Amino acid sequence: MNKIVLFCFAVFALLCCNTFALHAGEPAKQIQADSLENTSVDIPRYFKPPVSKEKAPDPNGFIQRWLLLEPIRQSGLRSNSQLVDSYVQRAIKTEYFPNQFTIVPHDGDKVIVNGEELKWYAIDSLRYEVNLFSFASALKKPTYNVVFWAVTVIDCPEELKDIRLSVGSNSASIWWVNGKEVIDIYGDRHMLLDDGVSKRLTLKKGSNVIRCAVINAPGLSAFCARFLDKEAKPILKGYTINLNKM
Repeated sequence: MNKIVLFCFAVFALLCCNTFALHAGEPAKQIQADSLENTSVDIPRYFKPPVSKEKAPDPNGFIQRWLLLEPIRQSGLRSNSQLVDSYVQRAIKTEYFPNQFTIVPHDGDKVIVNGEELKWYAIDSLRYEVNLFSFASALKKPTYNVVFWAVTVIDCPEELKDIRLSVGSNSASIWWVNGKEVIDIYGDRHMLLDDGVSKRLTLKKGSNVIRCAVINAPGLSAFCARFLDKEAKPILKGYTINLNKM
């Protein structure tokens, strides 16, 4: 019996050594990226800074270019069960900074919320969704019990009629198009494609501002957004995302 135990221990030790050797040979750059310890939002798995003047939606119609504000802390948020409509409306519509519902910020702009300086970042998401949890983690900011604000500018060479904004979020969120509230999503939820869809709306010729606020208790946080046509198919052309238009 003792020989069997010693043999098993030797095999286990050999496997551990091989595993250590395997990981020791991994490139340091990859380990750093996976740990999300970089203080920049330019994390290869999720984001990159915008480099072009304008950007088209992705092949499935998703809007990948946004201005994100560092998360706003929520002292009264303790659990996902609080994310009912009354709480979400009150928490999101509290005025945290001047011109909160009209401002179109620029990359690097700053606001003061409850004595804390928060910065806006222009980002291009490398996936169809915008991973807010990773955004906050990369900046070493709180990921739980927070509100995220996001703004983007849709540039239309011609008017787009009878279309719908279609979104998903984790967790609750409220959405505005050109200052009008068009989608409310409540409760603790996973992000699902087309989870919330607006009534038919019109994007005017020129610049249109899309704004959202996502509130997150414990757990991951992300959102996605695209426009759908009359047949509920993604709109792939007819507009670009251009944060410099306003």
